[in-house]
Parts: sequence; structure tokens; C-alpha cells
Amino acid sequence: MAKVPGAVVAATGLVGGYGVARWTKKRPLGGVVLAAAGALAAREWNARAGAPTAAALTGAYVAGFAGSHPLAKKIGAWPSVLGVAGAVALASWAFADRRS
Repeated sequence: MAKVPGAVVAATGLVGGYGVARWTKKRPLGGVVLAAAGALAAREWNARAGAPTAAALTGAYVAGFAGSHPLAKKIGAWPSVLGVAGAVALASWAFADRRS
């Protein structure tokens, strides 16, 4: 079975979690999507680049989620979510995905 790059999983988790929360109007359901994708991405990062890198990228994932909220007040919700998803995906590619 082909492995999906952590960058794709992380970006999908951030965008998908927000989308699910917004469209269902159930924030906890969006949180489930966000957490599940984050756990899967962390597993991929650990397998590809080791525990320290996985921990740093997981921190970036959580920081991206948290940082998207104040950023959304300045630039809007979707641009904020897409921006942090892109930033986390880029970090994932740079530090984990391109190694394999």
C-alpha cells in the first residue's frame, strides 16, 4: 500500500477539520477530523524522519491550528486556514517527506 506524504495528510487535516466544523456547525466533529489527521501525519513523520522531527512537525501542526484563529480575524477564515495548511505542508515536505 502506498504511503501518503505527511504534507498531504497535515494540510488535509487542517482544511478538512475546519470545513467539517463549519459545514456541520459541530466544532467537536471538526476537532475529530483535525486530531485524526494530526495523529496519522505524526506517524508518517516519525516513520520518515524520526521522533524529534515528528515532534517538531506536530508542534507546527498544533501551532498552525491555534495561529489560524487570530490570523482569521485579519485576513478571513478560509485564507487563514489555507495559509497555515500550506505552511505546515511545506515544513512537512522540507523536513520529512522529501527524504523518502
